[in-house]
Amino acid sequence: MTMMLVPVTERTREIGLRMAVGARTRDILRQFLAEAVSLSVVGGVVGIVLGVLVSESLTWRLGWPTTITSGSILVAFAFAGAVGIFFGYYPARKAAGLDPIEALRYE
Repeated sequence: MTMMLVPVTERTREIGLRMAVGARTRDILRQFLAEAVSLSVVGGVVGIVLGVLVSESLTWRLGWPTTITSGSILVAFAFAGAVGIFFGYYPARKAAGLDPIEALRYE
């Protein structure tokens, strides 16, 4: 959630400007939710790739048998997306609820 609260704080003026020129609350909400989900999905993909590489390395170097199933990869990917939605909703809601005038004055 911290990774998504920082952009909301840093981009307060941008959000105020977008709202002042006609962006609706749902537009701002969608933008920040899309950013949160994409960040989580990219993190999930990196985690899956690292997990596969470490698993193969353990099998090759230490001789420990490891098994990676497509189901476990799907669960990891779905969990990463769910984390993005869950922890991205509050910062997105906070951004969408800003008053345009106060956001434009923000330094």
